[in-house]
Amino acid sequence: MAGKRKASASEDSDAPQKSAKTEDAQVPEYLVAGARQFGFMLRGLKLMQPKLEALNIPFFMVKGDPIKTIPDLCKKLKAGCLVTDFASLRLGREWRDEIAKKIDIPFDEVDAHNVIPCWIASDKREYGARTIRSKIHKKLPEFLHEFPKLEKQPKWDSKVKPDKVNWDAEIKAALEKGKEVPEVTWVKPGEDEAMKMLNGKDGFLSSDRLKKFSKHRNDPNQPEALSNLSPYYHFGHLAAQRAALEASKLRSKAKEDVDAFLEESVVRRELSDNYCFYVPNYDSIDACYDWAKESLNKHRDDPRENVYTLEELEKGETHDELWNASQKEMVHTGKMHGFMRMYWAKKILEWTNSPEEAIEFGIYLNDKWELDGRDANGYVGVMWSMGGIHDQGWSERAIFGKVRYMNEKGCRRKFKVDEYIELIKERLKKPA
Repeated sequence: MAGKRKASASEDSDAPQKSAKTEDAQVPEYLVAGARQFGFMLRGLKLMQPKLEALNIPFFMVKGDPIKTIPDLCKKLKAGCLVTDFASLRLGREWRDEIAKKIDIPFDEVDAHNVIPCWIASDKREYGARTIRSKIHKKLPEFLHEFPKLEKQPKWDSKVKPDKVNWDAEIKAALEKGKEVPEVTWVKPGEDEAMKMLNGKDGFLSSDRLKKFSKHRNDPNQPEALSNLSPYYHFGHLAAQRAALEASKLRSKAKEDVDAFLEESVVRRELSDNYCFYVPNYDSIDACYDWAKESLNKHRDDPRENVYTLEELEKGETHDELWNASQKEMVHTGKMHGFMRMYWAKKILEWTNSPEEAIEFGIYLNDKWELDGRDANGYVGVMWSMGGIHDQGWSERAIFGKVRYMNEKGCRRKFKVDEYIELIKERLKKPA
């Protein structure tokens, strides 16, 4: 968004980090994202455009390589300042660094993704939630405030006007290009839908769902206990700060649940950004702590009882019905229950030829099928499960070394596994 001349330029900053094709497309082509992710993003932008125009803020759709198109747009508009949202992932940061070299106007980065800006929450890589939690809570009184009201409507006095966006054509092209990963309908894009999911009639905060969060959020058989807000956070349709503010109003009625929600929605999310921001190779075994690297290397040649190809994993064709159910849940709905994500990732480590292959497969599947993939939380989820990030060493065992182990027997102590498998079978019979 340009400063003195308030223009909004679209880009999906939560991109994967290996390569991006930047041809003449409405957004760059990121790794394995498909219609599911691009459709959600574009439909959300379509809904945002009239809201901006009502505030006299034009919306410019720019196509192609952002390193070229953003500086060109700034020059075309004679912008006085360029403002971008913070993103902790490599590719977004590379874009920002290269764009900064090509413009001669002030360029500000604002962390609207988090409640406390990442670089203020901590100035270093944090070992885990226990080391960052107190820092965040200490700073919350300074940052967790209501958003300021717009006192004066902006005035757009430039002769440069945005081209009309043919949204139907843009969305159709994205859906065709990414049809291997089809859209889902259980979650609707846009700010209004995000607020409904948060505190609408059947929303997370305004129904009995919040009161289930603390006790039942780790039970895959009670998905209604989850907030389902992560897609809205990821695509910028809802600020984590807004969710935190609204939840905090209910602390007197459901203190334990509100505190648990803030732990995940603020502390854990900001911990994920902290890791990706301060660890450039965040998706590599080299990013693991020494105890984990040494342990995984020691056991990398341990015999595997089962080894599966990426294709077999993607299709959910393993000997493990519980794992297959979680993979199929993700492919079908674009969302895997948080508890199952841990089990899912750890079994990939157990069933592949090396930790490097496991990390590669886990990130690929997560980024391709999860609606909120290509996000710091996803990378931390994989690296926690496979490399002990934000965890500690446990009893040494084959393949895993000292990385925390999980098996189906342990899951059966936590929840009714057979009930979950049947739940997913029934869900697969219905449209997503």
